[in-house]
Amino acid sequence: MVGRAHIELKYIGEVTELDSAAMRNIRSRDANPLAFLGIRFWSSTGVKVELTDKRDETPYWLITSNKANQLAQALKVN
Repeated sequence: MVGRAHIELKYIGEVTELDSAAMRNIRSRDANPLAFLGIRFWSSTGVKVELTDKRDETPYWLITSNKANQLAQALKVN
């Protein structure tokens, strides 16, 4: 769950931890306008969560987190 948005665990695909440089790129030049953005300006790292739900046009969620590694690991376990 990010804010009011949520997704079932079965639709979570690849989860990628992003350092500050990777996050900066995916928020700008590599951005997909269909992506869901759960970002906060004060956090420079995060995760990219690819979605597998064919009914949803959203390719991925981009989520900022000061504990990106822990978030990525938690999502990979589920």
